[in-house]
Amino acid sequence: MKHNVMLIVASLLSILFLTFHLTDDIVRGMEKGGASNLVAVPILVVWLYGTLVLAERRSGYVIILLGSLLGAGVPVIHMMGKGVGGKIAQSSGGFFFVWTLLALGVTALFSAILSVRGLWSLQRGQPR
Repeated sequence: MKHNVMLIVASLLSILFLTFHLTDDIVRGMEKGGASNLVAVPILVVWLYGTLVLAERRSGYVIILLGSLLGAGVPVIHMMGKGVGGKIAQSSGGFFFVWTLLALGVTALFSAILSVRGLWSLQRGQPR
């Protein structure tokens, strides 16, 4: 599979998993669910634009890298402290919550690696 196709798919999955996760946080009461959560919408739109419209351009790689690092940080934040065991893991939908965190971490980190690789190949003048 081509490098840019893998990057687009991984980035789109990260965006999807991040929206699932934010939704689950709101449903569980971890986030208030107010207007402050709408800040995520323009962030996700920019990430989506960088993924689909600016693919294979330096600006697209940078946007994907920043979004991916943000997405990869979400599982880290949730796993710090008490983690997601106990009440969350045993609650209804706990499996989906934890699975979404892990899937987000994997796809976001993979996207970050591929975007760095894309930036590196642009710098070296290599074909993508």
